[in-house]
Amino acid sequence: MSALVRKEPAAPAAAGSGAMFDGIAHRYDLVNRVMSFGVDRRWRRRLVRALALPARGPCRVLDVATGTGDVAIDVARAHPEAVVVGVDPSTRMIALGRDKLAARDLTDRVTLEEGDAQALAHADASFDGVCIAFGIRNVPDRARGLAEMARVCRPGGRVVVLELGEPRRGVIAPLARFHIRHVVPRVGAWLSGAREYRYLQTSIAAFPPPDAFAAMMTAAGLEVLEVVPLTFGVCTLYVGTPAAPAPRSGGAA
Repeated sequence: MSALVRKEPAAPAAAGSGAMFDGIAHRYDLVNRVMSFGVDRRWRRRLVRALALPARGPCRVLDVATGTGDVAIDVARAHPEAVVVGVDPSTRMIALGRDKLAARDLTDRVTLEEGDAQALAHADASFDGVCIAFGIRNVPDRARGLAEMARVCRPGGRVVVLELGEPRRGVIAPLARFHIRHVVPRVGAWLSGAREYRYLQTSIAAFPPPDAFAAMMTAAGLEVLEVVPLTFGVCTLYVGTPAAPAPRSGGAA
């Protein structure tokens, strides 16, 4: 009689990993629209403007944690001569994004590739602007991710971060916290059938306050130009530029 081999259940995807987002990719855009009441589109447009790209002429932009390519598409539409590279660890997100690019006839100017924000496969100072929307909180080593974005951005270019957080002050703060802690995971699970939205709620609640994150940007080699709260502080726009290297001290004695 042959022995029965019990198959161990597959290990759950690591929180914030590409594999985790593969599981919710099919409904990710829809859930974002519903949970933000559509305001996420306006936030992304603010990000594109904050890149301060030239109105005319060619430029190169890197969109980190591109997901299904929404920001990359917005950049390409706003700047018809821009070439955009989107990087994301989720195979399924990238596949859906490529379908969106083909439908919009943008495959000649926007490229989506799998990659890790902590080890970007691009040369120093190779982009005129670098951005990440709703993704830095999922990077395990945020300081390293920020340093990588500073590294690949040319001097004078901008690194723009858009991220959610829990408002800590103001009359709307308790309502916003209730929405993030209770509505986000329930609506996300209902629309996508995925428990991963509980992790997303936790990651939003755990994200550092704006002043602490701005200090992290500075430590990573960025000069912080602006920190702009959006929609009562539910979302924050961080704008930086690669810091100039410190001057070397005097010559030989």
